[in-house]
Amino acid sequence: MEGKRVKVGLGLRRDIAEEILDSRILTPDFLEFAPENWMGMGGAWKRVLDRAVESFPITCHGLSLSLGSPEELDWRFIRELKAFLNDNRVSIYSEHLSYTKSRNAHLYDLLPIPFRRDAIDHVVDRIRRVQDYLERPLAIENVSYYTPVAAEMSEIEFVNEIVERAGCKLLLDVNNVFVNAFNHRYDPREYIGGIPLDRVAYIHMAGHEQVEPDLIIDTHGQPIIDPVYELFEWTIQKMDPVPVLLERDFNFQDLEQIKGELIRIKTILNRHWEVKHATA
Repeated sequence: MEGKRVKVGLGLRRDIAEEILDSRILTPDFLEFAPENWMGMGGAWKRVLDRAVESFPITCHGLSLSLGSPEELDWRFIRELKAFLNDNRVSIYSEHLSYTKSRNAHLYDLLPIPFRRDAIDHVVDRIRRVQDYLERPLAIENVSYYTPVAAEMSEIEFVNEIVERAGCKLLLDVNNVFVNAFNHRYDPREYIGGIPLDRVAYIHMAGHEQVEPDLIIDTHGQPIIDPVYELFEWTIQKMDPVPVLLERDFNFQDLEQIKGELIRIKTILNRHWEVKHATA
């Protein structure tokens, strides 16, 4: 992504695709979409995809690579994915540090990989092979999880060793850090301060929902709350500029509210990144 340092993007969802492409209310700097939702698409939706690619820089955020699954990688999917990424001039490809398949059954959820040494060996090998085949680095996202599974190390140690050994990038989801810190009672700033911020390819921001006094759920359907904005502003002061994406998967009734979130994110970025790098 060349050009302006501060870039704030939005997910390309079918409910708001025409709104984005016609630039009526929502005017993001770049778009992100899940390749699985658009690969092989024809007809009217293919024309929408083509308009998006012609009009915006594109990042892709995968759903089904399933880095933590025990079975072999789906090479048929990865071959099709490589062609799709190349055809659509995708600048960054990211995936979740999780698993979504077991015995070739899609689970339609992002399940946590145990924070264990044998899991690190397994995931590092798979990331390396995917990167080699795709001929591009993979950015792995820290996911929200609601219970750790047979952990033998901290999440920070787990993530850091994978990034270092695999030579991959990070997709830092600030809301996921906030959600996990709240649910598992740790300091989100300590987490972010402990990961290699120089390896972050881009950032996700999103809303969540509190369902119990001691439990919040990552939903991508609610406005971002002030404490997540505060954690985001604290984070960006510790790193160089990268693109930032607002994730919103549903609840599109109030586009002015979503526009306000895009503006607020960009205002925070301009407050630190534009000034800092203009005088460096």
